[in-house]
Amino acid sequence: MRIEARTSPESAPCPGCGTTSGRVHSRYDRQLSDTATAGQEVLIRLRVRRLFCDNAECARKTFAEQVPELADRHARRTTVLQRVLCAVGLALGGRAGARLTSHLAASVSRMTLLRILRDLPDPQWPTPRVLGVDDFALRRGHDYGTLLVDVESHRPVDVLTDRTAATLAAWLRAHPGVEIVCRDRASAYAEGTREGAPDAFQVADRWHMWNNLAAAVERAVARHQNSLTAALTVPADGGVDDETHEDQLNLGAPPQPAPPALTAADRTDRWAVRARQRHAAVRALLADGVAINEICRQLGLARGTVRRFARADTVEELLTRNGTGYRPSILEPFKPYLHQRWNEGCTNAAGLFAEITARGYRGGQNVVRHYLRQFRVAPRAQRPPRKPPSVRRVVGWIMTDPQNMDATDQQRLDAILAASTHLTVLAGHVRAFAAMMCARRGQELEAWMAAVDADDQPALHSFVRGLRKDQDAVTAGLTLPWSSGIVEGHVNRVKMLKRQMFGRAKPDLLRKRVLLAD
Repeated sequence: MRIEARTSPESAPCPGCGTTSGRVHSRYDRQLSDTATAGQEVLIRLRVRRLFCDNAECARKTFAEQVPELADRHARRTTVLQRVLCAVGLALGGRAGARLTSHLAASVSRMTLLRILRDLPDPQWPTPRVLGVDDFALRRGHDYGTLLVDVESHRPVDVLTDRTAATLAAWLRAHPGVEIVCRDRASAYAEGTREGAPDAFQVADRWHMWNNLAAAVERAVARHQNSLTAALTVPADGGVDDETHEDQLNLGAPPQPAPPALTAADRTDRWAVRARQRHAAVRALLADGVAINEICRQLGLARGTVRRFARADTVEELLTRNGTGYRPSILEPFKPYLHQRWNEGCTNAAGLFAEITARGYRGGQNVVRHYLRQFRVAPRAQRPPRKPPSVRRVVGWIMTDPQNMDATDQQRLDAILAASTHLTVLAGHVRAFAAMMCARRGQELEAWMAAVDADDQPALHSFVRGLRKDQDAVTAGLTLPWSSGIVEGHVNRVKMLKRQMFGRAKPDLLRKRVLLAD
C-alpha cells in the first residue's frame, strides 16, 4: 500500500535560529516505511519543502521542514514503526526478531534490529533508596558483571561490567542517596558499599546464609557417615532402595540382608586415590607453615581446591559425594520392574527392553542384556539390597521443616539422629537457626553463635566464623524484610537473554536489553 502525502503550505521555523519562513527554495520526496495495514506493507511517499531562512545573521541559508509527529530527521521509518521494531528487538533479539518482522510486513535484518537497540538512550531512573546487588556470568568461570536493581520498584537501574569493589564504590559515589544495600555474602560487595556509601545500611541475603549453613551441615554429616546406616532399620514400603524409590514394588523374592555400604574409606577408584594423595600433600605443607598461595604454586592446584583440602580434617569428608565416577545407571529406576518380570518367567531381553521403553527407559538394548546376563546363571533374580541414604539426602531431611516431611523420611531421620549424638545436636542448631530466620529474630543471633561455639561442631564453627566477619549485615538480614530475591529473579532473566543472544551477547547490547525490556 503506497500513500502519497505532502506537508501543509504553512511556514516553518528554522532549526538554527528559530525564525519562521514560508519562502520555498525547492521540494524533495522522502520515503517512509510504516506499520502494516490489513497485512499489507505500507510505504509513505512524503513531499517535503526546503525553505529559505530570512535571518541574515543565521548560519543556515536554507533548511528542510520536519514532521516530528510522523518521523524523526533523516529517518526511513515512521515513529510508530520504529517503536514496534524496538519492542521486537528488546523482546526477541536479532535473529528471532528479524524472523518475526517478516510476518509483520515490516521486514528488517537482524543487524538493523541490533543497531536500533544500541542507539536507544539509557533510561534515567532516580537513585534507588533500597539497592539490590548481585553478580551474573558474562562467561561462566571467566568474566562476571554486576546487576543493580531497585528493590522497591523491582526495576534494574544499571549493569556493571565486572564485580569488583572499586567499580561498585564508584557507582555509589556517582549516585548518592542509597540508604540500604541488599547483597550476598561476597566480600567485594561489602567492601565496595563501605567505600562508596559508608552511611548505607548493608543487608545480607537470607537465602545465601541458609545455603552456607547447608554446606556446613553437609560437611558435618559427612564426618558421621557411618551413622546413616541406622536408616535401614526403618522398614521401607516394599523394602527396596531409598534412593530410587523402588520400595513401591513387591518383587516376590524373599528379603535379602543388606551388605555393608561402600563408605568413603573403602573407595579405591582413581579419584579417591588422587584425593588422598593431594590431601596428604596439602596437610603436610600446612604443617610446615607454607602459605596457601605457595601450596597452590607448588602443587599446581586452584586456591579453592587447596582451601577445601585444608579445611577437611580427614580425606573421607571429601569422598562422600560419589558423583564423579559413580553416576547412577540409566537403568537404575527400572531394575525392580526387571526383577519382577524375570521372577514371573519373562526372560526375553528384547521383550523386557520393549516393556521398560514403554515405561520411559531411554537407554540402549545392550545395557539391558548386560544387566540380565547375571540372572541366567541364578535360579531367580534376587531383591536389590537396600542402601543407606546419601549424605545429600540426609542434609535435605535436616534442613526441611518437620511439618513438611514425609512420615517415612521423618522416621529414617529419627533413627539416624538416635544413632548419633553429634547429628542430634547439629539438627537442633539448624532448627534453631531456621526458627530465628523465619521469625526475623536477628537479635538472637549472638546467643545462637555462642551455643554453637560451645558444642563440638567443627563445620558449624567455620560457618559461625564467617557470620562474625559480616555480623552487622547478617543481623540486619535476619531482622529486616529486605532481601536479594528480586535481584535473583532478574539474574535468571539475564540468563534467558544470554541464551537468546548466543554469539552476540556483548556487554553493551545485553545492558540495553536488561535495562529497557518491559
